[in-house]
Amino acid sequence: MSLKSNFILMAEYNKWMNESIYSAASRLSRDSLLENKGAFFGSIIGTLNHILVADVIWLKRFASHPANFSSLNCLSITPLPEQLDSILFSDFEKLKNERTRLDGVILKFVDQLSDKHLGSNLSYRNTKGVPYKKSFSYLIQHFFNHQTHHRGQISTLLSQSGIDLGETDLLVKVPDAW
Repeated sequence: MSLKSNFILMAEYNKWMNESIYSAASRLSRDSLLENKGAFFGSIIGTLNHILVADVIWLKRFASHPANFSSLNCLSITPLPEQLDSILFSDFEKLKNERTRLDGVILKFVDQLSDKHLGSNLSYRNTKGVPYKKSFSYLIQHFFNHQTHHRGQISTLLSQSGIDLGETDLLVKVPDAW
């Protein structure tokens, strides 16, 4: 299995888990979604926004890759979030719609990847302006790992609210060997 295949699997898992998280969270009231639960980004809405903020930041960095991925051109009009704790959408339905749109962009992006792209480096600046040059494939791996990390936090917050998210393991999406 190629590295690209792994990233396609991760993008599909990402989409599936986001759908599950948003479906479960939709059972909560607006007040419950906004309630500060003491999580790193406060509330469920705060954490969902953080994942979206980080995704936008990383996808915009990926868009600067010399390959000029056409799948990421749609982000040119998306403002770069100013802070990692920015609330891009306090309205749950608007947040969900943007998450769905971005998950589609991610799927198209990983489909455009090639071994040549994945073997390259990406130069970028972090949110404080510090320059970096890192392996492009490792950055994409970090991108997906970051989402998983914060969805785990949301899973805990949902559980504390009496909502069972159900199966969340990547293993569910890993195809059987043949």
